[in-house]
This record gives sequence, C-alpha cells and structure tokens, in this order.
Amino acid sequence: MSEGEKRIEDYALIGDGETAALVHRSGSIEWLCMPRFDSEACFAALLGDDENGCWHMRPEGEVRRTSRRYLGDTLILETEFETASGRVAVIDFMPIRGVAADVMRIVEGREGEVAMRSDLAPRFDFGQLHPLVRPCSDGRVLAIAGPDAIALRFAEEVRFDDRWFSSRFTIRKGERRSFVMTWFPAHERPPEPVDAEQALADTRAYWESWIARASYRGPYRKETLRSLITLKALIHRPTGGMVAAPTASLPEMPGGVRNWDYRFCWLRDSTFTLLALLQAGMGEEAEAWLGWLRRAIAGEPIDVQPFYTVGGDRRMYEWEADWLAGFNGARPVRFGNAAASQCQLDVYGEVLDTLLAGDRHGLKREGDSDALVRMLAAKLEGEWRHPDSGIWESRGPRKHFVHSKVMCWCGFDRAAQWFDGSDPDLHRHYRELAEEAKALVLERGYDAERNTFVAAFGEEGLDAATLRLPLVGFLPADDPRIAGTVAAIERELMRDGLVHRYSPEKSDDGVGGDEGAFLATSFWLADVYVLQGRLDEARKLFERLCGLANDIGLLSEEAGGGRLLGNFPQALSHLSLVTTALNLGRGGGPAQERGVGGRSRHEGVSA
Repeated sequence: MSEGEKRIEDYALIGDGETAALVHRSGSIEWLCMPRFDSEACFAALLGDDENGCWHMRPEGEVRRTSRRYLGDTLILETEFETASGRVAVIDFMPIRGVAADVMRIVEGREGEVAMRSDLAPRFDFGQLHPLVRPCSDGRVLAIAGPDAIALRFAEEVRFDDRWFSSRFTIRKGERRSFVMTWFPAHERPPEPVDAEQALADTRAYWESWIARASYRGPYRKETLRSLITLKALIHRPTGGMVAAPTASLPEMPGGVRNWDYRFCWLRDSTFTLLALLQAGMGEEAEAWLGWLRRAIAGEPIDVQPFYTVGGDRRMYEWEADWLAGFNGARPVRFGNAAASQCQLDVYGEVLDTLLAGDRHGLKREGDSDALVRMLAAKLEGEWRHPDSGIWESRGPRKHFVHSKVMCWCGFDRAAQWFDGSDPDLHRHYRELAEEAKALVLERGYDAERNTFVAAFGEEGLDAATLRLPLVGFLPADDPRIAGTVAAIERELMRDGLVHRYSPEKSDDGVGGDEGAFLATSFWLADVYVLQGRLDEARKLFERLCGLANDIGLLSEEAGGGRLLGNFPQALSHLSLVTTALNLGRGGGPAQERGVGGRSRHEGVSA
C-alpha cells in the first residue's frame, strides 16, 4: 500500500437509524449524509480529500498505537490512542434519532495527559459547498448552506478560519470533553442542545435492549450479533426500508470504474432478509421490512422497480460528481443509480416469495394481499419469456439469464401456493406456468455435456447466481445437476478460495474492468454445502469469510488481494453471514425453509 492510500477496512460505522457515518481509525469522520442515507453528504472526504468535508479528532503529536472496538453489543465506537505522554479515547456515536440529528464525540483521558485537536470542515452537497458561518445566541456556532445547517457545540473554544472549525486542548486522566454536531433544516431554528453524557447512556441502553431480543444461541454468535447490529443500523427506522450500504462509489477494484451508489433499498433479497430477521428473533424489523416492501410496490405492477429509496421514491437519476477525486482515485464518482429503470425479472419472483413467507409466518397483511399477488403474477406472466438485465444488473445487452428464469419459476410456484385452497383455477394456472418455466430452464439453461447450469441461454459462461437454485427450491441440493454446477463454479469462478459472480471477460456486461470476489456468492456456496451435508466444508468457508471482516467485524461487498472492496458495510454480505450462521447452527435455517418449502407443496419436484 502506497503512502496515504486509503483502505476500506480502516473505517467503522456509526448511525442513528436514519443515516450513518464512517469513521476512520485515525479519528476522522469522512462520510456522512444528512438527514437521510440518500441525502447529500456534508462529509465526503471518503471520496476525495479533507477539503470535501471531514471531522478530525486526534492527538497533536505522534501516535504510537491505535486500537478500537465497539462498546459491547452496540454501535458506539471507542478509538484509543497511545502517545508518548499518555492514552486517550475518543467515543463516537449518533443517538437514535429523535427531534435532532446529532453526531457526538466524547474525549476521555485514560493515562497521563495528551494534547488533542479537533478540526471540522463541513462541505455540503457532496463536498462542494462551503457554509455561511454565524454565532448562535446559546453559544453554539452555526454553519449554513442552502437547505442544510449544522450547529456546533464544543467543550473548548472554537476558531474558524474560513475553511475549518478548530479546537486545541489538553486532556488529562479522568477528564471527559464532549463535542456535538447537530444537523437541522436551514429554515428552522436549531434544536435545543442535548447533554452528550446522557445521550451516550441512552444510546447504549437502546442497543443493549435491542440486541437482547436476538434469539440466536448457536455457533458464531459473536459474528452473528455484530452482523445483526450492522443490519439494524442500515434500516431506516421511520419506514423499515434497508439500504444496501450507507456509501456510494467505493470501487469494486482499486482504481476501477465499477463504482455505484448503494444507498437504496433492493427488493431482490427480500425473502432471505425476512427469514433471517424472523429466525434471529427480530420480528419487529421483519414486519417493518415487509410493510416497506408492500408500500414501495403499491400501484400497478408494471411500475415495480428493482430498488427504491428508503421513502419508497422511484426516481434515482444517476450522475457523476466530477469535483470528487474518488476513493484512491477511482472514478467516475457516481450518485443515483440508473439500474432502477432496468427490467430485472427475478424481482417479481423475490417479491412473491416474500409475500408468501410473510403470510406463513403470520405477519399482518396490509390491504388486499390477494389482489397484489394476482397483479404481480399476471405481470410476470406477460414478461417472463423476454430477456432482462439480470441479478447483476448488466448494462450490456439483455439476455435470457438462467437465474432470472428460475426466479420466474419461483414467482409462479409461490403464486400457485398462495392460491392453493382458495382459488383452484389460479392455483392450477400458476402451477402450469411454473412447470413450463422449469422445463424451459432445464432445456436451455443446462449444459448436459459439462453437467452445469450456465449463465444465460446459449452461452458457455457460468454465473454464481445459479448457486441459488437449490436455495429457492428449484432443484434439491443433492440433484446431480446441482452437484455438477457447484463443481463447475468451484473450478471456474473460485479464486483464492472465494467465489466471483462471473468472469467479466466472458460476459458483455457493458461496464468493463475487473472486480473482486463477491462475498455473498461465497456465503451462498456455504449454504449449498450445508444442504448437501458437506458441513465441514461449509464451516471452513464460513470461517474464511468471517476472517475477511475488519477488526470490528464489518464486511464490504467484495474482497480481493487481502483487501475489502466495494461499498461498506454491505447489507447483503452481513445478511448472508447471518443466514449461513443460522443454516449451520440448526436444522431448518433460512436455506432449508426456503429451499425445501419451495418444493414441498407441488408435484413438480423432479424433472
């Protein structure tokens, strides 16, 4: 690693249930969007440099050693610095959102005395707008730019030099100093100040109370609980939507062009999200997620998108920020995501599967669920024979992706199960469509000579998404065709023991460039191993994946060359970790429930 190069694994997450910040191990907050996950960033140094907005809190002199941890099972971050003169800790957290949106930093002297500095540079609109600064009557300092404003309340005198809010102070053993930044709409009065110490106690109590609900007592509990906390931090409390990640444009390969905005809510993994939350004891979050999904897709099924904002908004125009240099120079820096307008047929199957799973688990229905299932299934019936952009959101030509067609089968299968016993005609109709879709996949998506499912009809390339076939019940895990597909993926898509999504050189995905190993696909392989009874291999792979997490248990989207890659922390990676832990920890985990459940109620199990 060259001097000054950033590493994704050096960042930690804090959040308040409506947005989140990334804190570097050096004590610098370098990413924060206010007031919502998908709002404009006021700290964007992550994708540029300090002049794009950040907040340093660190010793003045040389740091001999740095360590960090979360305080117990919470999202409160403690970073300890050791210098020649003493030790000091910086405690970073965001109180669960109430009236105000706060970032709080408490500095605690641990040993000796340490000269400290706080340097804050707010840069609104993704790091390009400098604020207007003025004092507030209660002693705070206000920084205002357009619709955004922040109020700063520091324990020490603040100096402003047109670029930075700075404080210098010395902290001694036993002393604590608090620093608070509060965001508020510029047209409103600043919220009343909140006591940081009381907020710290309340925040810790909130997280400890929440995680106490976790029912999982199996192996890998530490890793599972940290992933659940991370997933909770990525759920927008007012709506129940879960963002894929709190970041945008972190590259999938150092210096690469695969840089996307993930601050939105994807429908694709809704069933595994629901089942993982339910089986981990998080019924409230599962019900909120299902409620968000139902509201997001309300209306005509022709309008269903692959993903939405946390509020259910549909427009996510993709654009490039040319003033940002990118993470270690990886450009373009993109915000918004054009894939929202793609045709991705697997989404219909996912949603229908989720609705059925929620119904079986007794989650409350909203509105006319029968009508919603009818509309979604009817829309799928009219579209499923067409090519699409697929699970990986290809920007190349549309294709008949095998995974997409399997999820069309899944949609028809779940619709048939939904109407089993209530509408015999619809049950029979969707059962026939499921059998037709299955027959088509087996005829055109399976290469008998190589004994493997391929990525798309008429192609030779492989796709790790076909690992999901037994996970959704398309075929049993011990079917020879699944065994052959697993073996082919192990041969052709595994590098250094990790699974890549596909080979970019063999797939015209319209993007170019290489990428790292996709962590979720490696977890899927472990899940298939579990279903095949290959438990030792599943555990070995699972432990390898857990070992890729950084020192505080966070995973990104991808990994390669000993580095974390892609947006961070990634919900799908942590969701996959929880799912695999549940599958390993007991019979009847999410893979067993979804996989066997997809085959147990109809006659077309074998083919």
